[in-house]
Amino acid sequence: MKSQRFAQVSLLILIVGGVVFAAAASSKRTRAQDKSRDQSVGENVTANGVRKMSDAAKAAPGADGRVIPPTLFEEAATQNAQLQTSLEWNFGSKTQRGWNIYLPLVANLIGSDATDAGSSFAERLSVWQKGHGVEPTGVLESGTWSRMVSTFQSRRLSSGTYTTPGQLITIPISDCYDPTRAEELRKAEPETFAAYKRMVAAAIADRSLGLRGAADGQLASGEQFLKIISAFRSREYQDQLRRQSPNSGRAGLAINSPHMSGRALDLYVGGEPVNTKDENRAVQTATPVYRWLVANAGRFGFRPYFYEPWHWEYVGVRGDQESNK
Repeated sequence: MKSQRFAQVSLLILIVGGVVFAAAASSKRTRAQDKSRDQSVGENVTANGVRKMSDAAKAAPGADGRVIPPTLFEEAATQNAQLQTSLEWNFGSKTQRGWNIYLPLVANLIGSDATDAGSSFAERLSVWQKGHGVEPTGVLESGTWSRMVSTFQSRRLSSGTYTTPGQLITIPISDCYDPTRAEELRKAEPETFAAYKRMVAAAIADRSLGLRGAADGQLASGEQFLKIISAFRSREYQDQLRRQSPNSGRAGLAINSPHMSGRALDLYVGGEPVNTKDENRAVQTATPVYRWLVANAGRFGFRPYFYEPWHWEYVGVRGDQESNK
């Protein structure tokens, strides 16, 4: 009897010991898996404070093309929310701050449907970054922004193009923002003006914009949006404008302006027509008309000058076929 009890106790001890050992082994495996998962995410910080992924994490994007685990897109969105107004950069010999004014253009460039710089925006941005040789963090920091500005600028008209007045047509006063604008200041290259008229007709047809149209399908006389503020400018007239506004800088009034080609149009998109102050440009880029242009002007051959919401250049429909890689 005593021998039987001893055997039962021994068996019980072996069972309990086995359970404890299994639990300890399981806990060790769990900790190892957690550590491995943390290492696979490869989260670290660059010199400029931007969180980035390890090479291992970037080397294995998901089937949907994501290059950063979704959990990090939220962190990228948090950083973007700060950088929208705090990122310092230089353009036109002036220090600029933030990129929130350019959010509609950026979203269009990276193929994002987001109207803000949230996590889905960060996800699309990371894909764009990877395709342009930038660390795919989903954060729009200085390196990425510099690459974007270069992309925007590379799509514009080539500098130095000059058209003589004899190659231009006169814009009807009904298409002008200023009903008293002199005839010599109402000139445009014919193909550019024809494309402008097609674009305006399409904008009027989009009922969501609420533009007032005339019987002929063009803008009504009392409608201001999309009316032409300025078109062709001679070299002499451009020099005169620069003398009148010596503090405008080359970003606002270039020495060799695209307006000299007759293929650049300043269009009314809201706010003060051509005021480059940040608060005014923020108003302009928030209007439905401006955002419609960002999404649709390319179909008619127009490209934006990112710094001036009102400035659009006709490069031709063929030139607009470049993809947003």
